[in-house]
Amino acid sequence: MKTRGVSIAACLTVTALAVASCSGGAGGEAEEGPVTLEFQSLSDQPAAIEATESIVSAWNEANPDVQVEIVPAGWDGIYDKLITQFNGGAAPDIIHYEAASIVPFAQDGYLADLSEHMSDERRADIPEGVLDSVTVDGQVVAYPTELQSYVVFANRTLLEEAGIEIPTGETMSWDELREIARATTQGDVYGLGWGLASPTAAFMTMAPQFGGTYFEGTGADASLTVGEGEMALPELVDAMAHEDGSILPVTLTQSGSETLASFYAGQVAMTVQGSFQAANIANDAPEGFDWTVLPPLEGPEGAGQAANPQTLSVNIDSEHVEEAAQFIEFFTDTENLAALNEADALIPATTSAQEHMASELGEENGWSTILDSGQHFTSAPYLFVDTYAQWKDTVATPAYQRFLAQEIDAAQLAEQLQSGWDEITM
Repeated sequence: MKTRGVSIAACLTVTALAVASCSGGAGGEAEEGPVTLEFQSLSDQPAAIEATESIVSAWNEANPDVQVEIVPAGWDGIYDKLITQFNGGAAPDIIHYEAASIVPFAQDGYLADLSEHMSDERRADIPEGVLDSVTVDGQVVAYPTELQSYVVFANRTLLEEAGIEIPTGETMSWDELREIARATTQGDVYGLGWGLASPTAAFMTMAPQFGGTYFEGTGADASLTVGEGEMALPELVDAMAHEDGSILPVTLTQSGSETLASFYAGQVAMTVQGSFQAANIANDAPEGFDWTVLPPLEGPEGAGQAANPQTLSVNIDSEHVEEAAQFIEFFTDTENLAALNEADALIPATTSAQEHMASELGEENGWSTILDSGQHFTSAPYLFVDTYAQWKDTVATPAYQRFLAQEIDAAQLAEQLQSGWDEITM
């Protein structure tokens, strides 16, 4: 791993926030009495906050000598906050974040290696692609906790009116999705609505289904490839939108949440969304709205989706790394992880918790199908690329937007993705 502070310190803004030293976190003076671990939690939904508090309370009751104190935070601005905390020696013992964002902290030596602390049971319970997402330079730097996949939500009534038999297989091919979208595009109704205002995440996540990896290598040595596998999904979306006319045009410029309005109004028969939207649809859809979740999408190379889980890491400067790891083991046991993910409407990072949720929830609100998609997560090469975030924001997203607006063609898209990468990495 790199020398600590080299790349992250460079991200500090001129105005630094003053962060008080945490009494139970790294660098705190030893005190008599129980060990206190500070757990900086990003949970911001009431049900998830309640689930987190319940897990912590159960731990504290069972472990009087090691008490965990929740430090509420939020997702907004958390990266800059962590930079300040780490560089100021005030980071909490236990850090809640996501795989895509912890890699630079791990590479700079701020996160403890949890390889020896993770039990064999837990390691075997985490699918390989998910475990890969939290493994940096051979070290397990976090426990994965929650994930989302992309799934297809369908208006059952509109499909049945178009004479479509609702797919029920283990997976559904993209060709089948395209045919259903064509068949349900009638009058004022479009077959599909897909909020692609920020398309890079969706295209990167589902590229493995077409053999797309985008990146080879890691860190500053990574290289970008934009070939057939990487271009397959953008070209398919373009064909559905502009050849078939089966995607509601306005949704290509909307967020996923904005696209749900068209779904509720019956303007689109289906919508591709993050799986977490199942909870929002269940709460917000009009009374009597008959919806379902279609089987996980599968391309020529399978149903894999790149994994970017939420994570729990341990500050390497914590005076109680072992105790913090023991708490995370407890936090991620089957029932706890299932309860948290049900509250957050996400997919547990362990197979046992997915199975537990499936047995508890069954077909309710599409849970069975959503949880099935959790077995298809695969490695995400982009997580370990130093300049990925810069390329995504300044090159890929604008280029994809121009392509979907038909301002550039496929060849120009590929060229802009590649040349933009070359300029950033020269």
